Amino acid sequence: MTDRIDNVPHGPIAPAAPAARRSRQARVVWGPRVVTVGGDAPVRVQSMTNTDTVDAIGTAIQVKELAQAGSEMVRITVNTPEAAAQVPYIREQLDRMGVDVPLVGDFHYNGHRLLTEFPACAEALSKYRINPGNVGKGDKKDRQFGQMIEAAMRWNKVIRIGVNWGSLDQELLASLMDINSRRAQPWDAKSVMYEALVSSAIDSAKLAESMGMDGDQIILSCKVSGVQDLISVYRELARRCDYALHLGLTEAGMGTKGTVASATALSILLQEGIGDTIRVSLTPQPGESRTQEVVIASEILQALGLRVFVPSVTACPGCGRTTSTTFQELAKQIDDYLRMQMPVWRHKYPGVEAMKVAVMGCIVNGPGESKHADIGISLPGTGEAPAAPVFIDGEKALTLRGENIATEFHQIVENYIEKRFGQPQVADAA
Repeated sequence: MTDRIDNVPHGPIAPAAPAARRSRQARVVWGPRVVTVGGDAPVRVQSMTNTDTVDAIGTAIQVKELAQAGSEMVRITVNTPEAAAQVPYIREQLDRMGVDVPLVGDFHYNGHRLLTEFPACAEALSKYRINPGNVGKGDKKDRQFGQMIEAAMRWNKVIRIGVNWGSLDQELLASLMDINSRRAQPWDAKSVMYEALVSSAIDSAKLAESMGMDGDQIILSCKVSGVQDLISVYRELARRCDYALHLGLTEAGMGTKGTVASATALSILLQEGIGDTIRVSLTPQPGESRTQEVVIASEILQALGLRVFVPSVTACPGCGRTTSTTFQELAKQIDDYLRMQMPVWRHKYPGVEAMKVAVMGCIVNGPGESKHADIGISLPGTGEAPAAPVFIDGEKALTLRGENIATEFHQIVENYIEKRFGQPQVADAA
């Protein structure tokens, strides 16, 4: 063969790896819990409730569900005095349940009043989201923005200055449009809008710092709903500042549309080292759990090799060789089971989230994929002998036969996890 490795006219092919963007690091704190964002911290997953915050119990329950699914911060709407009054009770209920996830307050229009008039709310939150597009107009804008910054400094809270193209500062946009009209070669309207988004975020952050806010405690976002728009805006935002960045495609949509759009946009930017915390703004399908957005965000990071959250399950797509649905059902059972157990296993079995399981449907790739996994099974395909070899740590361990293959493999996985990741028991001192 002419393609022997010593005759290849180039060096080894380097593994792909995300670029690095060194940002400042914010510390989102609740009690002993500290979630670092930016700097050398891992990319964080966050989410937002869709409950009425006035319903303190319902909101606390959903926050708990999101936290158990892997959300490291959870944002709640604080839009009325009634909602602000309930925030301390939501925090209290979470503390009683042992849920130490930091709460983020989402403020629009009246945040300056709510944070001033409800100090218990301001204290119970770990982070405030401020939208510079709707903090006020004219002379009121800087004053009301300043009141929110004062509250953040008083209670030592992180802020996210979150610009959104659906509520962009119209005074700033009009000013930039006017400047643009006087250029010898005017920009197109979309480019001006990009500039308005980036300028609004950075100028607001600089204003907050001029008021005494620690720049390390400022996170920025510029959310849009188009994939290419998001990529363009965040590349420029990352180039022009070193603040930690909250990344997300706003109003991504429902189902596969929202999932694909979010995964596409976020993955490109994360691969370029842009983004310190992410949220997938997915519209739930009717009856679908809110936690789905957390699952997708986690899977984006895990697919890129940036984080590991749950053991990965490799399964083939199926073909004419695999007319049986047994391997599909088993793959789903194992995947659902591993994901369901993770809130407990994160503490009980340290390192289990990096485990790899393979559930394959025939002999073509089944044994090979199973050997590459920590534990794998190759189920018989159409016309194959009713035998399912099981591979553990790259070696064939046993072969399952009969009607109870799925049940037996499930038990083998549990035993493997206990043996490999279980902590040795320390005997009590005499």
